[in-house]
Amino acid sequence: MPAVQENVTKEIVIERLKTVNGPDFTGNIVDLGMVSEIFIADAKVFFSITVPAARAQEMEPLRAAAERVVKAIPGVAGAVVALTAEKKGGGMEAPVPQRPAPRPAPRPTPAAAPAAAPRPAPHAPASHSQGKRGVPGIEAIIAVASGKGGVGKSTTAVNIALGLAANGLRVGVLDADIYGPSMPRLLNIHGRPQTVDGKVLKPMENYGLKVMSMGFLVDEETPMIWRGPMVMSALTQMLREVEWGPLDVLVVDMPPGTGDAQLTMAQQVPLAGAVIVSTPQDLALIDARKGLNMFKKVDVPLLGIVENMSYFLAPDTGKRYDIFGHGGARREAERLGVTFLGEVPLEMGIRESSDAGTPVVVSKPDGAEAKIYRDIASKVWDRVNEERGAAEAAVPSIVFE
Repeated sequence: MPAVQENVTKEIVIERLKTVNGPDFTGNIVDLGMVSEIFIADAKVFFSITVPAARAQEMEPLRAAAERVVKAIPGVAGAVVALTAEKKGGGMEAPVPQRPAPRPAPRPTPAAAPAAAPRPAPHAPASHSQGKRGVPGIEAIIAVASGKGGVGKSTTAVNIALGLAANGLRVGVLDADIYGPSMPRLLNIHGRPQTVDGKVLKPMENYGLKVMSMGFLVDEETPMIWRGPMVMSALTQMLREVEWGPLDVLVVDMPPGTGDAQLTMAQQVPLAGAVIVSTPQDLALIDARKGLNMFKKVDVPLLGIVENMSYFLAPDTGKRYDIFGHGGARREAERLGVTFLGEVPLEMGIRESSDAGTPVVVSKPDGAEAKIYRDIASKVWDRVNEERGAAEAAVPSIVFE
């Protein structure tokens, strides 16, 4: 049995990567300057490989070879390797030699043929099915998103998921916020996920939910200093290399904002719809509009808007205070023709139960706040079924006579 390397270092990883040939066997990927900064956490190795954008598709075997040699290092528990066409500092600007592609012979164009359509921009709107591959065992995937952080998106996402489960559905949660994973704390889950045959991860479980988060793989205090391609590679693995099993719905707690990671996730994952979380004030609504517009551009159905921290009821007097204003999200939903899913009050019990890892839907299932979340979950699922029906109705049927 080979000796186990207790401390996997960057130097060891670099030496192994020098055995991987670069494109066209011109040298190794390290000496060619193709390997990014290497990040190691909990015996898992993360890095990206810079390749020419025009040749990205044919470089997949190179990426797989790099991942394979790193995983073979004694003591390495896993590896996340991404391809990127970004230019990076620190020696990453070295050009990668490539063979000049032969120029294709021009084809005759019929006189009546229309002009060729322009090539779409990288973030052009996609159709419902374009470039999107379903996840086996999952019937529907719902994104819970916000235009900015600090609006209670993760708390809303986990309580919606628990509300869906309380309504009899089989539910999973994917914590897609790589930089600030919340689900381990919100759901009071600790430890590391196990693997099936050393390849596929088993999701963690609590309160009847199947859960996967970067917070299970990396210590809470470990900073994730990653570029976009690394984030997307990690998200892809947590989505597609996890034994989710049969689920009616997977709730994805999206990263806040409307950056490249969010847009790429929306473009590549077959989302059944998106829920936008906002607070009532104008500034938050401005960012919520950005989130709504992002999902519209990538052809993801908008399931509705939740107004979080909608109002505050004083516990001693019962007097209501609209601390952040009130009704802004409802008015925005009406203006945009989007379903208004409900108002969640600014309630100390919601915050306390979330911090304790016992969300209000499970800690106080008969309380007023739990009922609000269950009602929101019911409306979300109704909207998913409406969108399904609309999509099926839009598919033309072929009748043979």
